[in-house]
This record gives sequence, C-alpha cells and structure tokens, in this order.
Amino acid sequence: MSNLSLAQSSHLAQTSAGAALATQALSPLTDSYLRFTLGTQVALLPTRQVQEAIATPAARITPMPNMPPALLGLINRRSRVLWVVDLALLLGLPTAYPNSQQYNLVLLQVGTVTLGLRVSDIEGILSLPPQQMQAAPTHVPPGLVPFLRGCVLQDGAVLLGLDGEALLRAPALQAL
Repeated sequence: MSNLSLAQSSHLAQTSAGAALATQALSPLTDSYLRFTLGTQVALLPTRQVQEAIATPAARITPMPNMPPALLGLINRRSRVLWVVDLALLLGLPTAYPNSQQYNLVLLQVGTVTLGLRVSDIEGILSLPPQQMQAAPTHVPPGLVPFLRGCVLQDGAVLLGLDGEALLRAPALQAL
C-alpha cells in the first residue's frame, strides 16, 4: 500500500469516527418530563407534549351538562376553547384536592389537539436517561396500564410515565 492510500485510509477512519461522535452528541442523553401529582401519586408527561402548566380559578371552567365525571368543562385560554379533564378521575386514581377554588392545569398538546388536565400539584421539570423508563410494575392497576409509557423508580417511589396520545384515546374522551 502506498503512503497516499494509508493517509487516505487513516483520514477516512477519522472522519467515520468523527461522524459517529457527532451523531452521538446530537442524540439526547436525557428525556425531559413535567413532574406533577395526582393525589399521592407522582406522574410524568414528556415536555414535548406539554404546551404549558397554569393555575386558574375554578370559576373560569364552565361545566357542561350530561358529561362523564372526569370531564370538568370548558375553559377559554388565549382565545381557544379547551376541554378540561380531571386526570386522576380519568385514570381511576383516588384524589383529594385541598383547594377547590384553584385548579392546577397541564395543557397537553398532541398534534393539533390541546386538552387541559387538572392535576393536584405541579412539581417541575425532571430530566431522565431514556433507559430509566421501565415497564410498569405488577402492582399498577390494570386500568392504568394502557395510558403508561412506563414507570420510573426514584427514591423508593414509582413515578408513572404517562403517554399523552394514549390519554387522548381514553373512552371518556371519545364523546368529544
């Protein structure tokens, strides 16, 4: 092999290694989630599915008659009318809201659909490596499993990783 072809081969190997490192650098090392509570249960939603998190007076939500209990009503947000759903009721989880005059809402956005989700408390943003999201443990209620991306074990607690697209397919929301 000539010196020129060795140099070209070495350059090609360096270029390939550099491209692999660049690809690795561009891929996210962590996924970002909004962390919130539903009663005593901590849950997560991918931040790419969250438009915003707000606190709003309960009086701003207009109840609609003849709707399932999980559907709280409608809210006008930035000139858009959105449905508001009690996420804990939708998932069949027990809840207790200490302040019923103020609602904490997570505005879920999947594609062109936006839905207000009432939650107990909004705790902040959590970054996790993708491999930390694991399959749901056996003690998770079976009715909850279709709405999960997985679960995260953190400080002895199970955090529910919810799937926004699956939430929009919930039977109670199909009437909308």
